[in-house]
Order: sequence, then structure tokens, then C-alpha cells
Amino acid sequence: METIWFCLVALLLAAYAVLDGFDLGAGIIHIGVARSDAERQSILRAIGPFWDGNEVFLLAAGGTLYAAFPTLYASSFSGFYLPLMIVLWLLILRGIAIELRSHLDNGLWRQLWDVVFCFASGLLAVFLGAALGNVIRGVPLDTNAEFFLPLWTNFGVHGEVGILDWYTIATGLLAFFTLTMQGSLWVAMKATGPVELRARRVASMALGFTASLTVLVTAATWSIQPQVARNLANHPWGYLFPLLAMAGLGGVLRFRTRNGLAAFVASSLFIAAMLASAAFGIYPYVLPSNQTPGLSLTIHNTAAGAYGLSGALWWWIPGMLLTAGYFAFLYRHFRGKVQAEEL
Repeated sequence: METIWFCLVALLLAAYAVLDGFDLGAGIIHIGVARSDAERQSILRAIGPFWDGNEVFLLAAGGTLYAAFPTLYASSFSGFYLPLMIVLWLLILRGIAIELRSHLDNGLWRQLWDVVFCFASGLLAVFLGAALGNVIRGVPLDTNAEFFLPLWTNFGVHGEVGILDWYTIATGLLAFFTLTMQGSLWVAMKATGPVELRARRVASMALGFTASLTVLVTAATWSIQPQVARNLANHPWGYLFPLLAMAGLGGVLRFRTRNGLAAFVASSLFIAAMLASAAFGIYPYVLPSNQTPGLSLTIHNTAAGAYGLSGALWWWIPGMLLTAGYFAFLYRHFRGKVQAEEL
């Protein structure tokens, strides 16, 4: 049962990364791709019906984590308090930037909130990627399953580490360029005219950075987290996940200028496969210890009781089926291109 809940948490996080990833990416390219107010409004309309709904999957992942692995929830939310507060403020800034930019018919006012939207989206992508890097690398857990991380220490990956080091910065940059690619492909699929053409060019540039950083981060992960090699040696079918990620990048390379939907689906496959690779690599750990492996948090020593896990599943399944049905309706109802129109 613990493994089922581990997979469900990973599934929700992948859904969040794929869906909220495109509107984060749209925010990153918002200023560079759109040159006029009308073009910027077209980008906002491309994500307008979806962006706040996409964040439901982040809330669902947090709720699922709390229900299935309460010890992990308590440990990680206290140890990662500083970055979680930063992420929370970045989410708030993104939301109010979208909502407030049109409240005044003033060019300077709109430019201010456009910059806030772009800055918050880019920094949020970096911090989410760095957070994943922290989980893969491990944290200095003590015997009470507690830890504290400063923002940075010596930028090393061993000993008393910080939230930011050379590895987590690399994973943050990989997330930044991956979501830039994802958002650019979404905008190219939804927009028309110059915005579409510029978004395709940005997607091509982001693809190159994403591919290069994927190789770097994969090699670093292999050396930093020995559990990855052990899992692949014991379960060779796990190589399927990185192969799917490579296929996703290949699909983006092939379709980015020809078929917007196919390119976006390929990019989504890459994101989902990379997160699946990470989950497979650290299993059964949910938060490794980078100093004493025996103190690592696993699906077994952090899970709720068997009765609670089985009972919660009967609530989780219908709830997520309703959510999936709503999202299917939403994306079908708002399919197609948006037009750049003046207010």
C-alpha cells in the first residue's frame, strides 16, 4: 500500500509540473515574446482559463502527502520552511500580477505587473527545480527526523549542505529551461502571428539548453545518489523512464516547427518521464539522508497506518476522477487559438 501512495504522490507532482509548467513557462517568456500590450494580453488569455486550476494538483499533492506520509510531511515542511515561504510568495506574486495588471488603464502600471509576472514565474521554476534537487541529493537528517537548511553554505553536496549548491542550482536551471520550452510550445500552439513565431524560436533555444543540462544533471545524479544505480541494477526495466525522456526531447526536436500539439505532448512526456526517473531512482526513500543513510526517511517509516492508507484511497479515487473530468471539460471547452485583441 505504501508503494501505491508513493506512486500517487509522484503522479500528482508530474501532473502539476506538466500543467502548471506551461503557464509558468508562459510567464517566463511573457515580456520577451510579446512586444505590445495586445500581444501580452493574448499570452494571458492563452493561460487565463487554466493557470489557477492547474495549481489544484500542487494542493492535491500536498494533501496526499499529508494523508499518506505524515512523518515526511512534518519533517520536510519544517526543514524546508524558508524555501516553502519563498515559493508561497512567488505564487502569490504571480496571481496578483495576472489579476491586477488590467485594473488601471496605465502603461507603466501594466509594465510593472508584467515584470513581476515574468520574474516570479522564472524564479518559481528555479526554486521548484532546486527543491527536487534537494530531495534527490538528500538532507542532513538527525535521529529525530529533523533538519535545517540555510539558503546556502559552501555550495558543496556533502556534509552541512544548503538549499542551494552546484547540484541544486543545476537542477533549478534545468527546470527553468524545461518549463520555458513547455510554456513556449503552449503559447505557440495557442497564439497566432508574430507571437506564435517568436514562441517557436524560444522553444528551439530552450530545447538546446534543456538537452545539455539533462545530460549534466543525469551524470551528477548518478554520482551523488548511489540509490539510483542500485535501483537500476535490481530493476533494469527502470531504464524505460530515461528512454521515454529522450523520446520526448526527440519529439520536440522533430515537431516544434511543424505540429504544435505533437511538440507540446512530447515536451509533457519529457517532463513526466524525468520526474518518474527521479522517483524510481530514490525509491523507497522519500527523503534521503546525505550524511547517514540509515536515518533516511522511506515509504515504510513515514507512512500512515494500514487502515488509514486503505480508507483514504476510497476517498482519493473518486475525488481525483472528478478533478480529471473537470479538467478534461475545461481543456476541451477552451481548445483552439486565441486572438490578440485591443482592450
